[in-house]
Amino acid sequence: MTGENELQPGDRDYFRILNEFAFRNPFEKEALMLAHKLAGTSYPAGDQLRAAVYETIKKRLGKVTDNGELTWKHFVGEDRYLVRHAFMHDSYYRCFAKFDDFILRQIRGDLSDHPVAFAEETLSLMRKRGFSVDVSLRYFSLFYQLRRAWYYINHGLIGKSRSMGTLRSHLWRSCFTSFPKLYEQFMWDRMEDFSTFLVGETGTGKGTAATAIGRSGFIPFNEKTASFGERFTDNFIEINLSQFPESLIESELFGHRKGAFTGAVDNHEGIFALCRPHGAIFLDEIGDVSIPIQIKLLKVLEDRSFSPVGGHNKLHFHGRIVTATNKSMVELEQRKTFREDFYYRLCSNVIHVPTLRQQIHEDSSTLEALLAHTIFRITGQPVPELLDTVMGILARDVGPDYDWPGNVRELEQAVRSILLTLHYSRNRSGAAGYTDEIYRAVEKEAVNARELVSIYCSILYRKYGTYEKVAQITNLDPRTVKKNVQAFIRRAGL
Repeated sequence: MTGENELQPGDRDYFRILNEFAFRNPFEKEALMLAHKLAGTSYPAGDQLRAAVYETIKKRLGKVTDNGELTWKHFVGEDRYLVRHAFMHDSYYRCFAKFDDFILRQIRGDLSDHPVAFAEETLSLMRKRGFSVDVSLRYFSLFYQLRRAWYYINHGLIGKSRSMGTLRSHLWRSCFTSFPKLYEQFMWDRMEDFSTFLVGETGTGKGTAATAIGRSGFIPFNEKTASFGERFTDNFIEINLSQFPESLIESELFGHRKGAFTGAVDNHEGIFALCRPHGAIFLDEIGDVSIPIQIKLLKVLEDRSFSPVGGHNKLHFHGRIVTATNKSMVELEQRKTFREDFYYRLCSNVIHVPTLRQQIHEDSSTLEALLAHTIFRITGQPVPELLDTVMGILARDVGPDYDWPGNVRELEQAVRSILLTLHYSRNRSGAAGYTDEIYRAVEKEAVNARELVSIYCSILYRKYGTYEKVAQITNLDPRTVKKNVQAFIRRAGL
């Protein structure tokens, strides 16, 4: 018989805390506080605390369910709901390490992960505990999504600064909303209309943040094939819109039909057609696209349809869209080149990616953590003696107050430069090299307005490579742009 059992007051209070913890954003400090309450310890976040929480959950569940003889359906009222979610969380704990290994194998390109070996065991346990076939499949897929989101947000974004913590929290919300209970019940397969707009300077890691969202979507599990519907490593497509001339952007996005224009010798599928149903597209430098392209993108965002260039058939897009710009929202507004309706379609989830100098200012350990992470990526393992050497050379060559104008991207190149030359110079001809000198000149009031215009034109020219593009951005005549760039080169002796 079901529906007759009740929890004791102490057990009920414990499962209430667990219920709150299970749906908490793990990058919010409240999650750590709740974990300590559950574990009854003050371990720092990590494996020890996780193991302690799991053990207490397992013991409590064993006690109230007669070591698994009772399902959540044997309880009444609030207790039924609490035990149900305790079972769900316990099932997640039992398989999260297996999911982590599964994810790493996919990233390495190991195709031996088909079928998912531990799926049958997990699903059988959930059904024994009272979950239906459909619900157990949904939860199993949700566990997979949670572990991917944790991997990309926690391991891909390095540093303990306040701003980085805020970024991680916002990215988690972008995947699971601020109402995870609502997401778990109704929104898990309805997130395609939730676009995200990343804003940050060049080199801050907007691509890494976009990847965290794009590879952390819900992917359903197919029990018949014992596999997930898509490989998450294949369902994220990114494109930098500033790399394409205006005449080709539409074709790259939407595709074209044979004969649509000169040179269109065959049909071509754009990235919207290539995106998988549970995938995502990352449109980098969205602030640079023209008004006509913005209008077409707005249509895709609103009714999920598009047509290839030279074609009339309607194709449908089912994935999510993540966009990014290195321009501030104030700059986009002042330039009047960003349609308001397009902006308002994107602005429901604007995430600011912090600069490296902001992170270092908030937490001085950020630089060392990022250097260690970069060295690990280059060498494949931690090399403490190399980290000490790199830190020493940077202290000698750029000093502790260096602003890192090229952000994380510059830092990565600094490590490579030191590995090759045992030296890193910030006085380079590229934009990342002389932006720091600009700041210092402005602070000392050693640069006039004409020189600032010349420097700005030169930075843009280094980035885009054409006087016409710089003229478009600055509202100057291309000849004036060229004159300013050449004047800067003469002054800098380049």
